[in-house]
Amino acid sequence: MTAPLGLEEAQARLLALAPALPSETIPTEAALGRFLAEDLIAARTQPPADLSAMDGYALPSGDGPWTLVGESRAGAPYRDVLAPHECARISTGAMVPPGADRVLLQEDATAAAGRISATEIPPPGRHIRTRGFDFHEGDLLIGMGTRITPARLALALAGGHGQLSVTRRVRVAVMDSGDELASDPAACLPHQIPASNAAMIAAMLSPLGCEVTRIGPVPDDREALAAALAQAEGADILITSGGASVGDHDLIKPALAEWGAETAFWRVAIKPGKPLLVATRGTQVILGLPGNPVSSFVTAFLFALPLVRAAMGDPAPLPRAVTMQAGEPLPAIGPRREFLRAVGDGAGVRLAGSQDSSALSALAAADCLIDRPAHAEAVPVGAPVRVFLLRNG
Repeated sequence: MTAPLGLEEAQARLLALAPALPSETIPTEAALGRFLAEDLIAARTQPPADLSAMDGYALPSGDGPWTLVGESRAGAPYRDVLAPHECARISTGAMVPPGADRVLLQEDATAAAGRISATEIPPPGRHIRTRGFDFHEGDLLIGMGTRITPARLALALAGGHGQLSVTRRVRVAVMDSGDELASDPAACLPHQIPASNAAMIAAMLSPLGCEVTRIGPVPDDREALAAALAQAEGADILITSGGASVGDHDLIKPALAEWGAETAFWRVAIKPGKPLLVATRGTQVILGLPGNPVSSFVTAFLFALPLVRAAMGDPAPLPRAVTMQAGEPLPAIGPRREFLRAVGDGAGVRLAGSQDSSALSALAAADCLIDRPAHAEAVPVGAPVRVFLLRNG
């Protein structure tokens, strides 16, 4: 039996298998959370003309007082050329009239009988947003592979794009299996536990904007597994939970083989989550996660979420670690790299509770994972530790 892979090698091998999805053109307002399939180039200049940044009076060069000859409002510009000693009332966002080169704030102006005066004249360019100061037509607005956030959505629209070319949504099937799983959490027999892993994984995937289909729970039976796998025919990625270990009733590997899948690698040297399985079936990627809920969560965080991000077009799909201080002494680590469920606060990070791979209460309380290397020595209070923030997962 081959040795388990290290985390980074396993992640790299998995991401290399990420399905290459086609692009589609959709309305910009529907593109939130999607990844651009091509560079987005500005189709217009912003602002398209010199605009006032404040309410006041548009002034030409020279001294006052000035005769008020009109008004420039947002959407209704004053189009005549201002002669010396003429001015126009102007509002924020309005075009600066021809002949004006500065804006006098209304609170700095004195108005009387159609004449405007000021004790201090603003310098040229003051309170004017010059044409194209944000971007010009032909500028690169957003690079390919960038996720559309609310601000980027607004930028795309401002750049003249009512439609965007984005990567198609990833179709993910999530299946949990095991004879002990009960689909109704309110009707569990003594020998059963509520099926929660698939729901948990689907909830983790939901913010990514992929299309998730739930399958199961499926009993430990070859025929039942074959029927369940048939439901995943159209998925780009299949994520299973449970049955990927080496017990007599762990049937995922043989069921996948009968379905036509080929194992890419199996087992990763991490705790929790060692019995991780990765397989392919044509362009479809299968990720088999452990059945213990914490193991399933941690491996979904480290593998499933990055895989989906990569398929969506994210050029940097892996979670990013930060450094924090240990808020309590941390124990020495054995031969496998460990991810401890923890809670961070102003005093550092502390263990959230039991580190058993079935302890959902500690997982639910955690907001981060402490990344502890294999064979690491005990850590005293205040020592730096590497941490993954789950809220950024």
